Amino acid sequence: MIVPTIKGNRAVVPGLVNAHSHAFQRVIRGRTEHRTAASTDSFWTWREAMYRAANRLSPEDVYHVSRMAFMEMLLAGITTVGEFHYLHHAPDGTPYDDSNLIAKQVIRAAQDVGIRIVLLQTAYERAGWQKPINPLQARFIFQSVDAFLKSTDALLKDTEVPIGIALHSVRALRLESLLGITDHARSRKLPIHMHVAEQPAEIEECLAEHGGRPSELLREYGILGSDFTAVHAIHLTGQEIGYLGAARSTVCACPTTERNLGDGPVPADRLLETGTRICLGTDSNAQIDVFEDARCLEYHLRMNQLSRAILPVDELFRGTTESGSNALGLTQDSGDYFIIDLNDPLLAGLDDADLITQLVFSAERSAIRDVFVRGKQVIADGRHPDQDQIVTTFRKVQKRVWD
Repeated sequence: MIVPTIKGNRAVVPGLVNAHSHAFQRVIRGRTEHRTAASTDSFWTWREAMYRAANRLSPEDVYHVSRMAFMEMLLAGITTVGEFHYLHHAPDGTPYDDSNLIAKQVIRAAQDVGIRIVLLQTAYERAGWQKPINPLQARFIFQSVDAFLKSTDALLKDTEVPIGIALHSVRALRLESLLGITDHARSRKLPIHMHVAEQPAEIEECLAEHGGRPSELLREYGILGSDFTAVHAIHLTGQEIGYLGAARSTVCACPTTERNLGDGPVPADRLLETGTRICLGTDSNAQIDVFEDARCLEYHLRMNQLSRAILPVDELFRGTTESGSNALGLTQDSGDYFIIDLNDPLLAGLDDADLITQLVFSAERSAIRDVFVRGKQVIADGRHPDQDQIVTTFRKVQKRVWD
């Protein structure tokens, strides 16, 4: 693990890794924080609002929204993002002439702002077991698994950035599809990511269809492995936690989104005890601050257990850096780092002895001055060179989407 160091009144910190992002969801920040006509607002009511927003975005809009999200990540010291990409087609489900048009817009946005990206091409084929077609999901669904795999292989050939495979969830894919896509990914040595056990309703549906819980199903059919990352992994039994550890899988916790959506806390302490690795993601991008996600992973446990200092701070820091790189099939790059101003009021008095602890529990992005990716400076004195233009264009997209 590359560790931070102090040089004078500056701390040099390895670049943070955001292992799970849906960049287009940046467009709904602050737009769903109210009661609706539903008897109870939940992940599922939020999801419908997210779908409606997603269907208002053109491919060029996705570029501008992604660019905004990725610039914010750089400002927060994030030098690598794993983009869990499932916005594939036109709003009515018609494929573009280039089936990877929107994926390439997302990649272009990352390259233009200077962040390292792993594009996690996401398979999605149905609304759920025995559920009718949801027209709001038409943009996500390929006509067949073969069409998805063909498109993914084309993306591997057409772009220089790393590509991974994402299985959206057990509710969005039939077992036959899960197995076929997993085999395809492993034949190409691609990392595999999947939403797992984010909501109790997902587990109930999996039990009804398959007679087992999601992690049980994934273990039974050999989908778990050291190349597999379970995103969220909240509602787990002790046995399922053991399965993830035995397979040396990774869990990507997204505490900001998980508290925003009322998902529940990730049982990170029990997962780490079994050898499961933990990394972090910003998911819906309701807030972009990986250090905040790391401390909230710990704080959620403190609230539930009425205790303190539950997770080893070295593991929390590893979750912001090395574990995320591993989950994306990368190794840490010494050319990815950022500079923190130790004279910032948030961090005054920080020293070598407690550097990692104070960064994890005290640092915020306002203290970040400069950011480097592959040795190239992309943030200088707390600003991106294209910041004004990126923000102005994003505001125009927001006005068009929401007016």
